Amino acid sequence: MIDEKLLKKEELVVYMLRSLYRRYGYAQYKMSKFEEYDLYVKNKDFLVSDRIITFNDTNGKLLALKPDVTLSIINHISEEPEGVQKMYYNENVYRVSGESHSFKEIVQTGLECVGNIALYEICEVVSLAVKSLEAIGENFKLDISHAGLLSSLLSSVGLEGETEKKVRECIYRKNSGEVSSMMEEGKISASQTALVNALMRNYKNPEELFDILESLCGDSEEMREFKAVCSALSSLGLFKNVNINFSLINDMSYYSGVVFKGYIEGAPSSVLSGGQYDKLMKKFKKKAGAIGFAVYLDSFERLNFEAPEYDADIVLIANGEKTEEIIKRAEELSMDGSRVLVQKKLPSDIRYRKALDMNGKELSENA
Repeated sequence: MIDEKLLKKEELVVYMLRSLYRRYGYAQYKMSKFEEYDLYVKNKDFLVSDRIITFNDTNGKLLALKPDVTLSIINHISEEPEGVQKMYYNENVYRVSGESHSFKEIVQTGLECVGNIALYEICEVVSLAVKSLEAIGENFKLDISHAGLLSSLLSSVGLEGETEKKVRECIYRKNSGEVSSMMEEGKISASQTALVNALMRNYKNPEELFDILESLCGDSEEMREFKAVCSALSSLGLFKNVNINFSLINDMSYYSGVVFKGYIEGAPSSVLSGGQYDKLMKKFKKKAGAIGFAVYLDSFERLNFEAPEYDADIVLIANGEKTEEIIKRAEELSMDGSRVLVQKKLPSDIRYRKALDMNGKELSENA
């Protein structure tokens, strides 16, 4: 048994997430701390930050401390993995922190599901994203969207080229004023405007969204898939903290299916991010689909986790007694799990429940 009192909040979260992923058959994936720099140069758009720590190997090859885990996994996995490979990881990455705006060694945990991805694997990964947020804190939400559905919807109403690009930007920024201006200038029609306005809304009720979309655009394969994912989350009782939000999708270079971000109350930015990135697999010439997510533990820095009430349960004042006696007495006092701090005199800079001398006499209380 692990004594959770001994773990920092971040360590406890990692332990809980590893236990969660193992229950669903995900095996731990270990990797090197660095990769060839070219791997990240060619895929900068996929990274949280394009600022990378580099160094020269003994043979002169330029290497980089790993700023991302997903790219490393894709780079080393077989071209056509058999079946479905389920991996979780707990790795240190090295990148600019969103909090300090300086390079940090950051603990990142998450999972990847690679291979012959079907609807079950998609639903499983999204549900594990929700459960991961549940493990971190009670007040959370998961924003979810579908890149393929967004593309098919815009295409179905005739949006293309620069106009489509401009519309995507409006959806991403939820800029309804610009959409109205585009309609007034004759750049988009009333029916196109109706769809764009619908896509800029957030939806807690998936049925409401799909009724609107079907009335405007009809049915599609992408819509049926996204509807099935939302239905699966609802059947598991997980949709109460889920929000459908098409503004998640700005860059379509990598994502092909569901895309999602997770937020915890008190964190200044998303703590979880993921999606289905089949396009990235094709870029690496891998004959497989892939879906996964990462949990960014540096996002916890500003969360108001409850601090311990005391730094020590017992301060044992020992001054002049034999070392063997002090060790034995400290051992006796800690048998019930109490945190015992041995000092020669009463400390003034820590909080403790009580202070005892070697005979068991209580000397004072410090709150």
